[in-house]
Amino acid sequence: MLAALEDLRGEHAFEVEVIDIDADPALESKYNDFVPVLEADGIELCHYFLDAAKVREYLSGHP
Repeated sequence: MLAALEDLRGEHAFEVEVIDIDADPALESKYNDFVPVLEADGIELCHYFLDAAKVREYLSGHP
């Protein structure tokens, strides 16, 4: 998913923070079966594979 996100950097400016969910019991409980997961501002945008359309939609509304 990280590699796929790089393709979107030409369209939008954003930062990615990689978090080890196994190090956080709350995140592990929430996402353990959905790794990798992409979340922004508490909103789960996609898991397993990048949903580029959904990420573009989110980024368009958040400069």
